[in-house]
Amino acid sequence: MRELLSAIEARLDEPTARGLAAAVGRALRDGELTGGERLPPIRTVARELALSPTTVSAAWSILARAGAIRTAGRNGTIVAEQAQPAEGRIRRVVDPRAQFALDLSTGVPDMALLPSLTTALQALSKAGAAESYLEDPVLPALQERILADWPTPASSLAIVDGAMDAVELVVRSQLQYGDTVVVEHPEFPPALDIFEAAGVGVIGVRLDDEGVVPAELEAALAKGPRAFFLQPRAHNPTGISTTPGRAEELARVLAAAPSPVLVVEDDSAGAISTSPDVSLGAFLPERTVHVRSFGKSHGPDLRLAAVSGPDEVLAGIARLRQLGQGWSSRLLQRVLLELLSDEVALAQVATARTTYAERRAAFCAVLRRHDIEVTGRDGLNVWVPVRDESAALVRLASLGIGVMPGAPFQVFPGEGAYVRVTVGLLGDDLEEVAESVAEAAQMGSWHSRVR
Repeated sequence: MRELLSAIEARLDEPTARGLAAAVGRALRDGELTGGERLPPIRTVARELALSPTTVSAAWSILARAGAIRTAGRNGTIVAEQAQPAEGRIRRVVDPRAQFALDLSTGVPDMALLPSLTTALQALSKAGAAESYLEDPVLPALQERILADWPTPASSLAIVDGAMDAVELVVRSQLQYGDTVVVEHPEFPPALDIFEAAGVGVIGVRLDDEGVVPAELEAALAKGPRAFFLQPRAHNPTGISTTPGRAEELARVLAAAPSPVLVVEDDSAGAISTSPDVSLGAFLPERTVHVRSFGKSHGPDLRLAAVSGPDEVLAGIARLRQLGQGWSSRLLQRVLLELLSDEVALAQVATARTTYAERRAAFCAVLRRHDIEVTGRDGLNVWVPVRDESAALVRLASLGIGVMPGAPFQVFPGEGAYVRVTVGLLGDDLEEVAESVAEAAQMGSWHSRVR
């Protein structure tokens, strides 16, 4: 312990919290401290380095926010493992170099159904309207347009770079290493990667045809989570949308929880969803963050999502963004504003919404003819139960069809085998592809499904 403190003292340039935090950081960089090593108690550090306990405590807080150290209960304060970020769940099981004649693994919209950018681009007379780096990061006219069609009370918005950017910003600003959150089972893999990277544990809750099962949420809340993340419409991968009645039930469960829980809603389907635009924020506005992405409805490369929520959450997001890009491109915001205002673009999005719903319904009808029951009625994807995931993937690949394996989505591993099929990309070949998926689903032997 004396050697450890000596290493820190040798690197201590100034007797302040930031100076101590920097000294510990340099000791980590130089290999004097290693992951898993236990730090001395705060009072011991203060005494040996002639600092006040308050200064040491503040330094530890700085290091904890940076992910350099973590608290371990009775084991005290531990130096965090400085591992490289793990590869995402999807890339661990999918070869990005794989080439399919028909790739239904992506979850992206049909490019032919996106609204035309011609009118929006013609309306832009210059590259951007910003005259200062200190301007409002959200175009006032865009905020007004979006809030006119927002499902929860809100007076202001943040505009960020897509739904997962919003989720990561909320996690980084509101949660700490060791916290737990409630998530739906199955869950979108990149969200699980974000939680894992932040050292946040997950508690899974199952879905039925109306959304998250209230009894499961109630049981999960008894474990003391800090937040509840859900997809209220066109849940990816199941296509389930939360009904208005179920949203009210879930709000009652949350209101009765032992401690307040932040609700984070990811409406990634947005305008292509046919389901009612529900939000728990209608009942719990003071603790609900609502995210709406415009990627699937208006173009993935726009990389824009709107976020509403409590003032302290939006302020936390703003502080983090000030450390980096500051704002999402106002040029892209102006493009989105034109698309949300133009009658032709609005009609194109409405056509896409109807087309996706028809494709999904037709695909599911074929599966049901083969006694394969699927959940949900909304969105681009279908969550297909299969007898054997590997057998189904290999069979479809042999036919030139790529689909997403179900394993990366599973919060509770072993609860059946599935593949996710992005049916929103299907056209005249829908019937033939659906028959192939149904055949592949029957390959092998059925796995047991624990409920």
